[in-house]
Amino acid sequence: MAGKLYLVPTPIGNLKDITLRALEVLHNVDIIAAEDTRQSLKLLNHFNIKKPLISYHQHNEQGRSENIIEQVKEGKNIAIISDAGSPGISDPGSVIVLKCIEQMIEFEVLPGATAVITALVYSGLDTTKFIFRGFLPRENKDRKPIIDDLMNRSETLIFYEAPHRLLSTLEFLYENLGNRKISMCRELTKLYEEIIRLNLEEAIEYYKSNSPRGEYVLVVEGKSKEAIENEERAKWDSLTIEEHIQKFMNEGLSKKDAMKKVAKDRDMPKSEVYKHSLKL
Repeated sequence: MAGKLYLVPTPIGNLKDITLRALEVLHNVDIIAAEDTRQSLKLLNHFNIKKPLISYHQHNEQGRSENIIEQVKEGKNIAIISDAGSPGISDPGSVIVLKCIEQMIEFEVLPGATAVITALVYSGLDTTKFIFRGFLPRENKDRKPIIDDLMNRSETLIFYEAPHRLLSTLEFLYENLGNRKISMCRELTKLYEEIIRLNLEEAIEYYKSNSPRGEYVLVVEGKSKEAIENEERAKWDSLTIEEHIQKFMNEGLSKKDAMKKVAKDRDMPKSEVYKHSLKL
């Protein structure tokens, strides 16, 4: 009989955050595939888990995935863990999931610690809708298209960042998104956990005089409804009301429907729009 593959989350800092189910799986599998075997040994030794370890990281993920799947087919039960958090979320894991689906290999994803949700709740920003983009590329030319795609989204934006790149990333976000609210969550669940809630301009000034330390999750306010509405109104400033009506009529709307849209766009009475439509 074939074995089974398990994707097992590990604590993002505080070792007490590991789940009973995760411990049970790690105690019972035949092999553990770890992103960094030396780092994972600290966790496994703490819980007295003695299992053969193999490496599974971004540089060997393609080839190692095939090898792991072959061992599962031969009857081995294998757990995949990352250094911290859930495999597959800004860590190796998604490649082997796709291969398992393609080859109809049974696998199980365990719930557990993830910095994304912890930071989002800490932020106090909108939790009903959000976009997680992990680490932005290092070069501005590579991350500019990404932020251009996000700048008009109303969802809360979440990024990971390393301390040595934090200030340049904050400056990049300020230049492209404007002065939005931001929550900077540092060293989550660890001894020196710190949550700083500022706006981007204040955050830049803060870290010019305070050296960033530890790993960060940046939670940035989405584009406000007010900003979106103001931009919508600004689009029509260059058009007369007659031109605005004509624009919608050229797009195929009836004169009546065009007038309704203009009244809504400009937040003005339909009767006033009707007077201007008589000139068409």
